[in-house]
Amino acid sequence: MRTLNTIAAGVLVAGALASTTASADTLVANAGVANNYIWRGLTQTENEAAVSGGLDYTHDSGFYAGTWISNVNFGPSDGFSYENDIYFGFSKAAGDVTFNIGYMYYNYDAAVETDFGEVYGSIAFKGFTLKAASLVHTEADEPVGADFGFAEQLYINADYVFKAPKDIDIGVHVGWHDGEFMEWFNLADKDYMDYSVWIAKSGFKLMISDTNVKGDAAGAKFDNAKPKFVISYTIPIEMF
Repeated sequence: MRTLNTIAAGVLVAGALASTTASADTLVANAGVANNYIWRGLTQTENEAAVSGGLDYTHDSGFYAGTWISNVNFGPSDGFSYENDIYFGFSKAAGDVTFNIGYMYYNYDAAVETDFGEVYGSIAFKGFTLKAASLVHTEADEPVGADFGFAEQLYINADYVFKAPKDIDIGVHVGWHDGEFMEWFNLADKDYMDYSVWIAKSGFKLMISDTNVKGDAAGAKFDNAKPKFVISYTIPIEMF
């Protein structure tokens, strides 16, 4: 939903969704901190630190639901101060293949009137994951000539995670973002790609991320066209 999907760009959300494959009812809280909040390759905090927290419930049927919140910052005059994601879905494994479908609502400060929702689906096989997310609705007003309707934003990403010695996880990510709502929200001139590699152990994660974004999103205010180094730490808290 954006989500620190990781502490960076959704790193926490990604971790939350991954947890939905559990085979027993669980309720897990999480708290995290990062030197930057990266979502789909783009900073959500003007390259400043982010603090986040969330709560995730999973049922043994495969149903899951959760919420996650982080500070955001797009500039002193933009009116954004937080992002609160609410999501639910269903995940099920069939042998080595795991299927996941769901809905995520991105909630921001009421004054900015920019909330939006996406549906997503993914398929994972032995460390490989392919995922797509599409715009469903938004409360944002469409500029003249723009279309913020259903499926008018699309994000597709592919990821591979493998286990290294000493219980170290290493991941590789590539994503593609397109759509008129995306261009308006992210201040991008057109579609762009993002790519990253990361290494993680015991809640710590180090990620190197880059994009080929053009427009104001790549300008000096955000520097999204330059590589970014993100370090984060997340604490899971088992409630039951």
